[in-house]
Amino acid sequence: MQVDGVAMRPLRARPGRDAIEVIDQRALPHRLVVERLRSVAEVERAIREMWVRGAPLIGATAAYGLALQAGADAGDSALGEAARRLGAARPTAVNLGWAVRRMMSRLLAVPPAQRRDAAWQEADAIADEDVAVNAAIGRHGLPLIEAVAARRPGPVHVLTHCNAGWLATVDWGTATSPIYRAHAAGIPVHVWVDETRPRNQGASLTAWELAQAGVPHTVIADNAGGHLMQHGRVDLVIVGCDRVTARGDVCNKIGTYLKALAARDNGVPFFVAMPTSTLDPTLHDGVAEVPIEERSPREVTHLAGRAADGAVVEVQLVPDGTAAANPAFDVTPARLVSGLITEHGIVAASASALLAIAARDGAGT
Repeated sequence: MQVDGVAMRPLRARPGRDAIEVIDQRALPHRLVVERLRSVAEVERAIREMWVRGAPLIGATAAYGLALQAGADAGDSALGEAARRLGAARPTAVNLGWAVRRMMSRLLAVPPAQRRDAAWQEADAIADEDVAVNAAIGRHGLPLIEAVAARRPGPVHVLTHCNAGWLATVDWGTATSPIYRAHAAGIPVHVWVDETRPRNQGASLTAWELAQAGVPHTVIADNAGGHLMQHGRVDLVIVGCDRVTARGDVCNKIGTYLKALAARDNGVPFFVAMPTSTLDPTLHDGVAEVPIEERSPREVTHLAGRAADGAVVEVQLVPDGTAAANPAFDVTPARLVSGLITEHGIVAASASALLAIAARDGAGT
């Protein structure tokens, strides 16, 4: 996608294969900061502290982390320790473990002397495949927006939660990919952007990238979505995902479940953009089995923003000594999902449909 008219991705390898560059998303939307990462330790920190975030992006970033390790020490022990550290950096998104396992399978199959080149080639392949997958999700999701536009005049109103845009992937995004396709095709589309507390990825990231693309959008408080649906102001909900179980339960940013409940109550289609790398066929009951990351209470008790003088400052929202809980994700049961938009097409959120995908792609292996 583009920033100020210049093509940019949130992750890219340096030409000399000695480092990678990532957009530090903590600084957005007020500053665009690109950081250079040269070691596994720096990549691990970037993932853990959410310089990079979004399931597909952290998987690709971890792959390049292992490529950096292979350049420093390609022995079995060193690679194994790097894989362990990277895999533990964020517990919920399945793409992280998927990318690490794929890299290790490739690297351990060749002699240590060949591993540096093999690692960079495999990491590049993971990144390039992510772009192709997300572009395909956009193609398959576009007819959902076209169908609404064909029924009546005026913009198609899509509600999304968190950031599942190109900042959360290597390019295109997942949930935003059909939106970008529709906008490019001249279909009038408007996006309701949930602020997505407590880290405000919607207000800070989704709104920023939609503005860069010229897509009309409006930021709303997280609790406003149900009200808008009741009044017929939402045509379609499209969200991303961090893990999908074998029976179609969807784990995504906290608050997604409430949007799915409101959508069901108001007859609004609720779709999930799902790269098959996000499918975890080893889990079945999402509520019982998906590990939910519990992040720092400070993300709830404090808020960062730009002051009148342009400085970015942090303010405290709650009384001194107030406890806060911060589960980062929730699980939407498959029964609430209208369909999963994959790179192969739209499929049902069901065990049979997902079993077919897993068998086709070897997802989760």
